[in-house]
Amino acid sequence: MKKGIEVVLEEETAKLVHEEGLADFSDQCDLVISLGGDGTLLETLHRIGPTDLPIAGVNIGTLGFLTACTDNEIDSLSDHLASGEPNIVERSMLQVEMIEESGNPRQFLALNEVVLMRGETGRLVSLEARVDGEILNHYRADGLIVATPTGSTAYSMAAGGPLLGPHAGVFVITPICPHSMSNRSLVVGDNSIIELSPCGGGKEPILFSVDGRDILRIAKDSVVRVSCHPQTLRLVRLPGHSFYETLRKKLHWHGG
Repeated sequence: MKKGIEVVLEEETAKLVHEEGLADFSDQCDLVISLGGDGTLLETLHRIGPTDLPIAGVNIGTLGFLTACTDNEIDSLSDHLASGEPNIVERSMLQVEMIEESGNPRQFLALNEVVLMRGETGRLVSLEARVDGEILNHYRADGLIVATPTGSTAYSMAAGGPLLGPHAGVFVITPICPHSMSNRSLVVGDNSIIELSPCGGGKEPILFSVDGRDILRIAKDSVVRVSCHPQTLRLVRLPGHSFYETLRKKLHWHGG
């Protein structure tokens, strides 16, 4: 109960240190702390699902894009949390619906991105993208990414997509290694409904992934429907740490 903060462990973590833990703490805690990096924070979100609980990430190493602080700043984080009014930033998320190869309909939550990509072969895949029911393009590429502003610094950036401010209110559609060099990223409003589907009768297997996990094969007639999730992710951010500061450090820009 140091600094007036009571700490409990989730069940799987507690087993590692032979302690009692909570299987479901969503209605018994005021805040979730994730120890690791951005990937660990993503895993935490996917485990607990959409929630109003703020999440504070502690990066074991250098400061990440999503984490609140490094492990050297835990005392500063605890002081900040003990103040009773933590600094909260909100991030938009994706609501994703698809049908996998077995025919099962599935729904997913994504903080970074949803990806359709080529499967086990080295062949390009043919994909159609629609925005609000209107056809955008037929792509011949290694795949397509739909990313949030948060995800614009992840796979989409690696594929040549633009960086987006965290509260831009948009999504970005980025092709992965497109056959035509005229195929570029497109930024659309986050009130848009984006539909991705196989096209051209290609036999190439197409894989589906959300936030780099849940890799599944999609059905040949599946339409992956992507929209803005009604819930936002609430992240704790230490005063003095900003998205732009992290961007400068991570990308080795020479700001002030």
